[in-house]
Amino acid sequence: MQFARAAWRFLVAIKDGMVLIAMLLFFGALYALLSSQPNSAAIRDGALLLDLNGVIVEEPAAPTFEDFLASNTGNGPREYRLRDVVHAIDATVEDDRVKAIVLDLSSFAGGGQTSLTDVGEALARARKAGKPIYAFASFYSDDSYQLAAHATEIWMDPMGGMIFAGPGGNRLYYKGLIDRLGVTANIYRVGTYKSAVEPYMRADQSPAAREASEALYGVLWDSYVSEIKKARPQAMVKAFADDPAAFVTAAGGDFAAVAMEQKLVDKLADKTAFDRFVAEQVGADEKPSPDSFKSIDYDDFVAAHPVDSNGSAIGVITVAGEIVGGSTGPGMAASGRIAELIYTALDEDDLKALVVRVDSPGGSAFASEEIRLALLEARKKKLPIVISMGDVAASGGYWVATAGDHIFAEPDTITGSIGVFAVLPSFEKALANWGVTADGVQTTPLSGEPNFVGGFSEDLNAILQAGVEDSYGDFVKLVATARGKTPAEVDTIGQGRVWDGGTARQLGLVDGFGGMTEALAEAAKRAGLAEGDYHPQYLDPQPRFSWLPFEGIPFVRQQSAPVTGVIGWAAQRQKAIFGEALATAQGLLVREDVQALCLECSTGVTRNANASANWIDRLLSYSFSSAAR
Repeated sequence: MQFARAAWRFLVAIKDGMVLIAMLLFFGALYALLSSQPNSAAIRDGALLLDLNGVIVEEPAAPTFEDFLASNTGNGPREYRLRDVVHAIDATVEDDRVKAIVLDLSSFAGGGQTSLTDVGEALARARKAGKPIYAFASFYSDDSYQLAAHATEIWMDPMGGMIFAGPGGNRLYYKGLIDRLGVTANIYRVGTYKSAVEPYMRADQSPAAREASEALYGVLWDSYVSEIKKARPQAMVKAFADDPAAFVTAAGGDFAAVAMEQKLVDKLADKTAFDRFVAEQVGADEKPSPDSFKSIDYDDFVAAHPVDSNGSAIGVITVAGEIVGGSTGPGMAASGRIAELIYTALDEDDLKALVVRVDSPGGSAFASEEIRLALLEARKKKLPIVISMGDVAASGGYWVATAGDHIFAEPDTITGSIGVFAVLPSFEKALANWGVTADGVQTTPLSGEPNFVGGFSEDLNAILQAGVEDSYGDFVKLVATARGKTPAEVDTIGQGRVWDGGTARQLGLVDGFGGMTEALAEAAKRAGLAEGDYHPQYLDPQPRFSWLPFEGIPFVRQQSAPVTGVIGWAAQRQKAIFGEALATAQGLLVREDVQALCLECSTGVTRNANASANWIDRLLSYSFSSAAR
């Protein structure tokens, strides 16, 4: 027992030291951040350098503490906001200082297919306006080549390569594992095609899920190939993608030779030779090295070209990432934060319309409804609402979209997935193998439920399934009302099935094809604004000290999520009971004297149990409050 006490004190000392080190690192990183702001005055003649070291997203996430440190030391990848990348490329057309655009794609980690199409179209506009575009990468894959295809010249390192994998692939199924571990996945769902829960109930993909996936991925792949063919007609992408082994084997493993033979690239050379070539086109910069070219920093260029603010304001609210309750994010579509942005804008800003940019696979049904209700307040004030779907606007994302007067999607947008589910684990089999059982007295059928030791009762299972079915019914009614259909018609195209944007338009789930430009024009038209007499006003959260990334620092207490329904109640009680059991076990180690303690007298969860529940949240992370996913 003395050893246990010493070990506990040692761990506490380590914790205190880690907090001090974390705070020192944080303030050092904060100083670095404040010292590295974009400098629009530093722009000079040269090539706009798009050194995309990371991913293109709709809305960059608020960084964790580790992300914050990595970004300020220059070692970590970053997230590039889609609208900033597109705007920067479009701004080159009227900026005579930009002599060319350089795409360095060696560290590019990709983006959604629709997002990359938007960037590609911006590159095409710049190239049509006379701006040469030069692309380089050591290795090209689907996403990087989708951008490179729009370049005037594509360069590749001769020791590099190129592969087209196409959409699709395998996902992990855990049914066999959880059976071996003795874990029971209590699943509640509505929707034949609602495949999000299949990894916990099957060892393979269901026929219904396979049917939906084959249809979706087939459309996305055909669209990808068509886009590349339009941008670079000579590139033989499909032939190489259909039988890569034959091409690479015939070339003796020389990927570069295959790329040249299939007209996928124009030049083979290393990065130094590429930089030297660009320097010949736009001018050399002797400071870094004799082979460096005059470049324009991306962040400086974005800062030098703010969005036009002429005309009336059309508010743009972004719903990006998993939809959750609370005020977290950006990066997560937190309903409290988004609703507050909407209400504040309605009270303080003179907006003529709203465009809602949705790029979300869904999440909490309750949180989705909270965002939808906030949008309905705008409709009460007679503001037109236009929905613009990004890469994905499915399930809870589509729930939000039902608030719109008009819905735009791209042909490759993934949408639909009208269905709900919930998953709660229990451990009766695993614990029984270790001799842990449960017994007690019940005053109602739900006393002590959910029982993660003894298993869920039939009463609880019936209640939880009924709650999920009710959420699905609400979802169907919302869609039926918004789209002018009967609930039966919506149920036919619902059942959790995902659709590509083109099929969704045929089914009446969206009104037309288009991106943000078309959505803003439609909103202006509905608001009675003249063409060109409006500008987007992005309702982004304002940076403030409470935004700083304390979230990733160890030992910082996180706010618990509110209970929003019977599933949430069951999940919270499950974590609390589990935490209380752990606290009791912990007490065996730290209590050394005779105890005058009433175990039966507890009317709530102890403080130790609450502390234990912090990491239990991760263990029970698939406990959803009627998740619309």
